[in-house]
Amino acid sequence: MHDIKAIRDNPDLFDKGWARRELRGHTASILGFDEERRYLQTDLQRLQQERNTISKEIGQKKREGTDTSAMEERVSTIKHKMTEMEEREKELAEQLNWRLSTLPNLLDDDVPDGADESDNVEIRRHGEATPMPGGAKEHFEIGAALDMMDFEVAAKMSGSRFVLLHGGLARLERALAQFMIDLHTSEHGYTEVSPPLLVRDNALYGTGQLPKFAEDQFRTEQGHWLIPTAEVSLTNIVADCIIDADYLPRRYTAFTPCFRSEAGSAGKDTRGMLRQHQFYKVEMVSITRPEDSAAEHERMTDCAETVLKKLGLSFRTVVLCSGDTGFCARKTYDIEVWLPGQERYREISSCSNCGDFQARRMKARFRPQGVKETQFVHTLNGSGVAIGRALIAVMENYYDPADGGIVVPDVLKPYMGGLEKIMPATISEKAALRA
Repeated sequence: MHDIKAIRDNPDLFDKGWARRELRGHTASILGFDEERRYLQTDLQRLQQERNTISKEIGQKKREGTDTSAMEERVSTIKHKMTEMEEREKELAEQLNWRLSTLPNLLDDDVPDGADESDNVEIRRHGEATPMPGGAKEHFEIGAALDMMDFEVAAKMSGSRFVLLHGGLARLERALAQFMIDLHTSEHGYTEVSPPLLVRDNALYGTGQLPKFAEDQFRTEQGHWLIPTAEVSLTNIVADCIIDADYLPRRYTAFTPCFRSEAGSAGKDTRGMLRQHQFYKVEMVSITRPEDSAAEHERMTDCAETVLKKLGLSFRTVVLCSGDTGFCARKTYDIEVWLPGQERYREISSCSNCGDFQARRMKARFRPQGVKETQFVHTLNGSGVAIGRALIAVMENYYDPADGGIVVPDVLKPYMGGLEKIMPATISEKAALRA
């Protein structure tokens, strides 16, 4: 959300900022609505003063026994005119608020210009992106051979873009989540939260999913929304709050299912579990002072990278260009893990600094020491990391073509009861359940 006063004071800044996202002409339109609204407000004040003055005179004239019919008619005319103007002022306020709420954040100066993901800039790389000895397989091939990943049964009960995991893969998914939560809470200073999965309109509005991205969400018949990410629940912890300065930064993490309609993704990643309607993710959210958010952004990204380092996975980190940066973000780092089955890097974490963009929508503020006025906090969010994609990466990178098993990474063995390798099922459940 943007401050209309800031747009009035520096329209060129917003013109140039939105032009970097290929958006033009919005500043003039916004200022036009704002000018008309302020003119109406001024005129309403003038009419109200005139009405009050005449009303007082009417009282005095009546006490004197003077005819006041003309004055009363004038008051009636003013009231009618004010009602029309108030309705128009309300319409303008709603239109202005809608326009402001559907325009993206301004980008940091050091975000590279570009049209799409092909213009993102790699800033570092960890490990080697090398072919698998003995041949690589994609995760859905490995899962099918293990007889532990079933898309057909999932589709029977839920439709496309769902998966059913069982046996060793279900346990491996859970182990990944437990490992990440333990790492972020014990080593990275995040507070674990078990948040609501169903939220109201105001929560999604606060983090920027509404009104612009309503079609990307799932909504219940009772009017609640299923969270697309725990960022929504975690960031809204500070909504409508004035936070003590000594309480900052706040760092929260949660392991939750996430739900996305994947609107507009027809034909993309149709095989396997890379793009699902339901998936698990460990989320990180930070609430900071404005002067600390840039450093917190680097710290958060490092926390996500540490997950992959401890899992022994190769990855690269890129800074997103102007054309690929998300709606709420002023700057985003994507971490892309190497998938030998696809022979390419795929996003597994996205860490964004949103500045005060979400805080303005949520009215999340803090009061600096010794200062009377409050300031908006800065909010940051990042995947720490996506569980499903981490599972895919472990399956493809730790696949043993000699026996079709998956070697369990060392850091996950305590969560797997000491299991060294996930081996193919000895009895095919799919065959046993075949109709």
